[in-house]
Amino acid sequence: MGEKKYSIGVDYGTQSGRAVLVEVDTGKEVATAVKQYTHGVMDEYLPDGVTKLEPDWALQHPADYLEVLEVTIPAVLKEAGVNAEDVIGVGIDFTACTILPTDSEGTPLCFKDEYKSNPHSYVKLWKHHAAQDEANKLNEIAEKRGENFLKRYGGKISSEWLVPKVWQVLNEAPEIYDAADRFMEATDWVILQLTGEEKRNSCTAGYKAIWHKQEGYPSKEFFKALDPRLENLVEEKLSTDIYPLGGKAGEITEKAAKLTGLKPGTAVAIANVDAHVAVPAVGITEPGKMLMIMGTSTCHMLLGTEEKMVPGMCGVVEDGIIPGYKGYEAGQSCVGDHFEWFVENCVPASYTKEAEERGINIHKLLREKAAALKVGESGLVALDWWNGNRSVLVDADLTGVIVGCTLLTKPEEIYRALIEATAYGTRMIIETFQQNGVPITELYAAGGIAEKDELMMQIYSDVTNMEIRISASPQTPALGSAMFGAVAAGKERGGYDSIVDAAKVMAKVKEKYYKPIPENVAVYDKLYAEYKKLHDYFGRGENDVMKRLKEIKKEVVK
Repeated sequence: MGEKKYSIGVDYGTQSGRAVLVEVDTGKEVATAVKQYTHGVMDEYLPDGVTKLEPDWALQHPADYLEVLEVTIPAVLKEAGVNAEDVIGVGIDFTACTILPTDSEGTPLCFKDEYKSNPHSYVKLWKHHAAQDEANKLNEIAEKRGENFLKRYGGKISSEWLVPKVWQVLNEAPEIYDAADRFMEATDWVILQLTGEEKRNSCTAGYKAIWHKQEGYPSKEFFKALDPRLENLVEEKLSTDIYPLGGKAGEITEKAAKLTGLKPGTAVAIANVDAHVAVPAVGITEPGKMLMIMGTSTCHMLLGTEEKMVPGMCGVVEDGIIPGYKGYEAGQSCVGDHFEWFVENCVPASYTKEAEERGINIHKLLREKAAALKVGESGLVALDWWNGNRSVLVDADLTGVIVGCTLLTKPEEIYRALIEATAYGTRMIIETFQQNGVPITELYAAGGIAEKDELMMQIYSDVTNMEIRISASPQTPALGSAMFGAVAAGKERGGYDSIVDAAKVMAKVKEKYYKPIPENVAVYDKLYAEYKKLHDYFGRGENDVMKRLKEIKKEVVK
């Protein structure tokens, strides 16, 4: 047993999939390989180049997911010079809610000639928003019926989630709905391809499909109230067999071994979601520590021991992140996107020129100039709602505000105010959890922004008055998946018996962390008080000017 043992984590993103090969006894990432999806995100046409998609559609081709396994797994083994015999486990994670219809064998309907020109036969990606009508109707009916589950999701079910998406299929392509033996999360579908077994995970079921460990799915009566044809949705198209994270889904089959180059019998973990799987990868396995996964938007993850109802949270799910705990999720829908908007639309030519002459990118230049400002010096405060508000107001129709501009306001001052706005939004989320009985004592961050942007992380530390630790892995979700792979293998095969044990050894945070600077904290408290007033004034119904402006715009643009 002297040889090193390895596990593989495969992280399926929006544009590509990546595999990471990890040493089980150290957590060291030995090799990484990335495969761009051949079909990418289909938001205008199907692969035939003829069938046009309506606005707000976002589809994927499941063949791309198999290609990721076929290309990246042999690539990491080759790069590291590691033998497939020494790989003890595999775990995967995925964007969610990303669903597809299959037949009784698990074959996607879009693989079949008779359906491949029907858009509804493909994978609906997480950011497919064309089921908004169904979501609105679902929320209205659930509210009228006083459905208990609404409170667990901050009062609203998103158009991104499973039930609105499946209902859209039923409404627009009943023949696809009828032909589908099941609707599956892509993450569970890939596990089915690897192991030959359908083992649906508790994370997507709980956060995206309105399932509850104690209460199960909503009642047949509820589904019937939505649409009589949906009455038996759960029995006919889903499954009540839901498996907690940290379990073993099965083993690599002969067929999957040919595809991946792994050995038949290699352990495969129950599937997971990209954000949720990152939590143990930074070493969080107990309550009180919140992880911010920061990118174009931010996902906030937290463990609790009790189920509390927190306004505006995206969900609370037992076993949804770590077995044995309640997993909470909240989010901000505009973070990296916020700064991108500013750079694309509001930067003067002189700044672009200066950045070019110095050979640095424009974000770096703006951060440099913004970092030279004192807290409060800009005289600005902004709301972070350029893309609506996810938590805690759950209102997609809200828009942005900057207050305090004068004829002397500089681009870097606005840029800094936008960064601060996203930090205030996070503080609002933290305080809302704390006020509703879910304590938060430490902050962690992962993702591109957390790794690269020191100014922003210091601002977040000052605004929240908390220390922030940063993930040391550039591939945090893939590392988390590899950890679950090692747990699926179990101790007797050289892995671990629980994700808590695996995290003690394999999880990683950087040595350097951010500490709040007391004089900054004092000024930010004053600025945050102003943010809060604006937040409630524009966001809680006192002045619905944003919505009225949207209405006027709609009438004019008809």
